[in-house]
Amino acid sequence: MTVSIAENTDWRFCVAPMMDGTDRHCRYFHRLLTRRARLYTEMITADAIIHGDRDRLLGFDASEHAVALQLGGGDPAKLGNAAKIGEAFGYDEINLNVGCPSGRVQSGAFGACLMKQPALVAHCVGAMRDAVAIPVTVKCRIGVDDQEPAESLFEFIDAVAQSGYNIFIVHARKAWLDGLSPKENRTIPPLDYALVRRLKRERSDLTVVLNGGLETLAQSNQALDGVDGVMLGRAAYGTPYILSDVDREIFGDPAPAPLREDVVRAMSEYLKAQFLLGVRPHSITRHMLGLFHGVPGARTWRRFLSENAPAARDDILDRAADAMRNRYVAA
Repeated sequence: MTVSIAENTDWRFCVAPMMDGTDRHCRYFHRLLTRRARLYTEMITADAIIHGDRDRLLGFDASEHAVALQLGGGDPAKLGNAAKIGEAFGYDEINLNVGCPSGRVQSGAFGACLMKQPALVAHCVGAMRDAVAIPVTVKCRIGVDDQEPAESLFEFIDAVAQSGYNIFIVHARKAWLDGLSPKENRTIPPLDYALVRRLKRERSDLTVVLNGGLETLAQSNQALDGVDGVMLGRAAYGTPYILSDVDREIFGDPAPAPLREDVVRAMSEYLKAQFLLGVRPHSITRHMLGLFHGVPGARTWRRFLSENAPAARDDILDRAADAMRNRYVAA
């Protein structure tokens, strides 16, 4: 797949980085559904990239472009080093996580904790920008704990933007570092889209992407009013076929949406190739459970993949499709 420079610098619609979600197999699957959406890796710490198995952590298929690497960490030198490594692997963007509230990132003093240290984030971003020629972006919250978002968000953005940095993905909720789980932090703190739109309005030179609470393309289209882009997370993962309408509804691409059956065939060929490399089929099929959400046979599809995952063969997707068709015809 050939991706233009314009597509590599377009944040109009993004699929959020999700831990234990948007790995290389998930992104390959999502790219079969949408040519134009911007894809993101799971958060990978700078230390893991510097000291770990880089091919396993960073390898991806060329079809995934435009694809961004999300980094976790709070050490400017390490982040700069990791960003340089990511660029060498071919990523189109390096994104710094300043929004994850999990215990893991709190113990490492990065993620959402960095909302309290805008000067350090500015230093981190500066080191990353000095290390690479591709865009460096920040994904943040509107505030944490007792911060007043109307003040803290602008103070944070202004501090980071001083050096000319200008691309922010803003999850329109506060994060509570003490008292709420990561899952609760995605749903309980109230959304404040108006504040994110105000950020774009009063800092018009910035690229501002809105994230949080979006569940449909209709909502996403509406949310685009007043910002430069939107980012979908759990809805894109749990009901992935909504991505098939992104190119047409968000980007105005007249090409027809890919059929689910064609996507299954393409993923079956991909799975068979990965199986020969030692990849467990479940590592791929787990991302596809929601592909038939809302259509006849969806339950059979999910059940077949789930029940056969432990001892799956390389033809599991073919057999799941057959089981679904047979159930639907019999009914």
